[in-house]
Order: sequence, then C-alpha cells, then structure tokens
Amino acid sequence: MRELVIEALTDNLGQVLGFVDNELENAGCPMKIQMQIDLAVEEIFVNIAHYAYDPDVGPATVRVEISHDPAIVDITFIDHGVPYDPLAKADPDISLSAEERQIGGLGIFMVKKTMDDIKYEYKDGHNILTLIKGLS
Repeated sequence: MRELVIEALTDNLGQVLGFVDNELENAGCPMKIQMQIDLAVEEIFVNIAHYAYDPDVGPATVRVEISHDPAIVDITFIDHGVPYDPLAKADPDISLSAEERQIGGLGIFMVKKTMDDIKYEYKDGHNILTLIKGLS
C-alpha cells in the first residue's frame, strides 16, 4: 500500500492523479481501466477539495493498494471534513433532459457506474471512501 497526504485543493489534482497513475502503471493496468479510474479519482478528490472543509482547507489522504490474483486496486480517500456520504444520495434520473434534471449527483453516478464497488464509512471523525476496480 502506498499513501499520499496532500492539501485538499483543486490545484493539487495533478499530483493526486500522477500518484495514482504511477501505481496503476507499475501494476500493468490497461489504459482503458486507468482512464476510468482517473475520472473517478478526479471526481472524488475535487468534491473533497470543494466541500469537505469549506471555507477552510484541510488534508486529504489518498491510499492505493493493489492486490494480485485477481488484480484489483483499492483507492481510499480519507478526510476529516464535514461528514458526507455521497452514496446516500439517490441517483439522478438520466432519462430526463438536462433541463429537467436536478443539479448535482451526475459525477458520483458516473463513479458508481465505472467502479466495481464503492464503500463509504464515517469513522473516528473521518470520511473514508474506497473505490474498488478490477485491473483486467
């Protein structure tokens, strides 16, 4: 397991993606899966940066753990910001036109659809969100 602790600022997204991509490349992750993971990582990290500590800034921990046989990556985001479970919100009705849909929720919906599993817990004052994706 490797870990990056970084200020939850959108300006740090490139460093977060670089960290995750380096781990995925070392594990031989196919580019298509890496791109799906990158979109999910971007959505989660930007949400933390925008909402977890608003109006202040705080740290975010990004952990990458890769298992082999089967090849699976767990990417865990930890912050001690405002408690928020993004999985508790109902999925947007994508059958409606963009004008008819409520604002928000589409990014998390995309993450749910592209990852194999997502887990959230609030524990010891921390939001802990884990993305799980097979690498083959």
